[in-house]
Amino acid sequence: MNFNSLLIGSEDPARLVAFYRKLLGEPTYSDESYSTWTVGTGSISIGPHSEVKGRNPSPGRLIWNIETTDVKGEAARFKAAGATVVAEPYSFEGFPDSWIATFEDPDGNYFQLMTPMEPPAG
Repeated sequence: MNFNSLLIGSEDPARLVAFYRKLLGEPTYSDESYSTWTVGTGSISIGPHSEVKGRNPSPGRLIWNIETTDVKGEAARFKAAGATVVAEPYSFEGFPDSWIATFEDPDGNYFQLMTPMEPPAG
């Protein structure tokens, strides 16, 4: 299997599209309902969803990640573009060269920048 894509439903998709355009550039696909960005081998799409209203009441329930070898630099760029910082770049015990930074989009969804990590051997 291969992970394909993530769909972010919103009551106000135009607002989210404008936000992610600042972070990810122009979408690789866009029509009157949906916009999609290709990130690595997968994609992120934003569109309307009838069952989504207002802000995400549980933003930590699902957190999606973007790998980058420059977490600190990209985090500074995201912050300058208006992303809400939930956690500044940090490393953690046992992985001093690995970094994660957490952000929140206008609908209250969390996403992170993270250093590429190898799966455990074995």
